[in-house]
Amino acid sequence: MSSSGNGNSRAGMGQVPSTVYKRKSTHADVVVVGGGWSGCAAALAAKKAGAERVIILERTDGLLGTGLVGGIMRNNGRFVATEEMIALGAGDLFQVCDQNARHSNIEFPGHKHANFYDVAHIEPAVRKCLQEYGVEFWLIARVTSAHREGTNFIRMVALENGTYVSGDVFVDATGTVGAQSFCTENGNGCVMCIVRCPTFGPRVSLAGLVGIAERQGTRSDGGIGAMSGSCKLAKDTIHPSIIDEMERTGVAIVPIPEALVHEEKLGLKACQQYALPEYAHNIILLDTGQVKLMTSYIPLEQLRQIPGMEEARYLDPYSGTIGNSMRYSQLSPRDDAMHVRGPVDNLFCGGEKAGLLVGHTEAMVTGSVAGHNAVRFLAGKEPLVLPDTLATGDAITYVREEMDRPGGMSKKYTFSGSVLFQRMKQRGLYDGPKPEVYHDRVAKAGLTGALAEQVYHKAKVM
Repeated sequence: MSSSGNGNSRAGMGQVPSTVYKRKSTHADVVVVGGGWSGCAAALAAKKAGAERVIILERTDGLLGTGLVGGIMRNNGRFVATEEMIALGAGDLFQVCDQNARHSNIEFPGHKHANFYDVAHIEPAVRKCLQEYGVEFWLIARVTSAHREGTNFIRMVALENGTYVSGDVFVDATGTVGAQSFCTENGNGCVMCIVRCPTFGPRVSLAGLVGIAERQGTRSDGGIGAMSGSCKLAKDTIHPSIIDEMERTGVAIVPIPEALVHEEKLGLKACQQYALPEYAHNIILLDTGQVKLMTSYIPLEQLRQIPGMEEARYLDPYSGTIGNSMRYSQLSPRDDAMHVRGPVDNLFCGGEKAGLLVGHTEAMVTGSVAGHNAVRFLAGKEPLVLPDTLATGDAITYVREEMDRPGGMSKKYTFSGSVLFQRMKQRGLYDGPKPEVYHDRVAKAGLTGALAEQVYHKAKVM
């Protein structure tokens, strides 16, 4: 399999790296564009469903994207979604996160029973998981164009280095962060975040490349997009007493001097589950191997006025003094099977492409459904739509419907807070950290192991 970096021949970048692909074209049953949490989940689900060859095309030099600076799992309703996905047969990546957790069953403001995975070790662990299933992932493989066969099928995509990858079905897991122009026009400029547009080129929407009209998320003030909700600090620049507390308990809460409190910034965040007063009046730090600072940004000179933070330095984004990356630039129209609606038939989507969904758990859920249904499409079978008796199925339908209602594009949806978590509680879908309850719910729906079912074989449709 190809799992090493592969050439990038963008104009202005100099010579092509020596790792450029040897072949000018190749074919896969399922081609996943984007190697974040959603893309990885889609690829695994496609392999389980019977796709012989699955290739992830990732723009950067590593997998997981913003998952490299994330780390929060199982908090609040995400516990429910995690256990439902495990019961459905799509639990591999969730279990990888559990196995790489630095802290488990942690409480912090507004959140219960959270796990924090180690951002330094999670990407190699995910690579290993993909390799064990035979998923190929091509790195530094930025898609620049898409080509149709006839009018309603994507035939192939082209990479910057001239390689063509054809496929029977495609999954758009390109996310919605950036590009630089989006962050400049709707945020506070490029802040040199983990997405690294200047190095690897801006994110490209596969759905957009084939002419599908996409939408943009909005803010309550009418602006476009939403700002990423946290930063990462260098651990050795923070007072040892704070680090000791954070490493011992998973969380450190440091009061902010009143003169530095800015509650209005809470409305900017994509992660509205953290838009609570506690996050304006305190510096809340989580131990994800690095130091996860639960605010979109704060000027470094102000941050250094907080006791214990006098020498603080940003690791992501590097320019956390002025802002953070902007999200929700391109959202694909889709149905509840994660099939993209538009002029092509063989395109599915997952992650933030699927709507105003926030979080790794949400990305894995939608990606898993997209990858599985991509293979059902190959097999000529009806897609699997999760029922609303499951929190995961209800969320997929609810978010799609809400986005079509007045004001729906300004909301953010997550299992861990805000309107979606409130809905889970109102509908009796959340009952605390009780795996057996959620596994039984999947069993009653007749869907135990459904996302691990092999539905296709090239020689014979199952």
